[in-house]
Amino acid sequence: MIPLHDDNPTRINPVITIIFIVACVLVFLWQQFLEPDAQQRLVYSLGVIPATLLGGQVLPPDLALIPTWTTLFTSMFLHGGWMHLIGNMLYLWIFGNNIEDVMGHKRFIAFYITCGLGAALAQALPDAGSTIPMIGASGAISGVLGAYLLLYPRARVLVLIPLGVFTRMLYLPAMAVLGFWFVLQIFNSLMTADGQGGVAWGAHIGGFVTGMALIPFFKHHNVQFFNAAHHSDRLD
Repeated sequence: MIPLHDDNPTRINPVITIIFIVACVLVFLWQQFLEPDAQQRLVYSLGVIPATLLGGQVLPPDLALIPTWTTLFTSMFLHGGWMHLIGNMLYLWIFGNNIEDVMGHKRFIAFYITCGLGAALAQALPDAGSTIPMIGASGAISGVLGAYLLLYPRARVLVLIPLGVFTRMLYLPAMAVLGFWFVLQIFNSLMTADGQGGVAWGAHIGGFVTGMALIPFFKHHNVQFFNAAHHSDRLD
């Protein structure tokens, strides 16, 4: 189930959503210009490594480019491949504009970053000795999805459903699309409980829950939960 568009209009230009997308794309293009070895070193230098963040381990001097705690921020702008980037940016573009709309530009920056931090800690805390670097905007975007689910569960989302050689496009309520997405993250997390999977499922879950927990404090007071579409006043 691949979301393509939602029918939820916005009242402000989603400047910050666009900036986050452009930043991630530019950083990824920069990654692609590096040699493969340099790309791998960059991931270890700028990605979140639980063992260095929480476990007391130290990176070799040639990899320790920035203070360890700052990797919580830099990791959000790195991606491991084209599909990783495209998938994340697609979800951010579809759902991020409405969340930015209900809280304004400045609050959306704080909300997005905080969801990313919550996601990283949700992945790192259960396995503080892990030396596997974590990168990607997925955790922060998961927070956006959690907020969207609470605000607009009845908004219609156009999805593409691959059916072998056939595909089908149809509109589904956001509750079905995002609820399915969240259940899938939990299922995949349970299936890779040994921590050897290539996807930080715990970060997705943690970011989603963080977004749901934070949206009451970030949204404009005129915006109600469980709406079908956006009807709030214009925000700064």
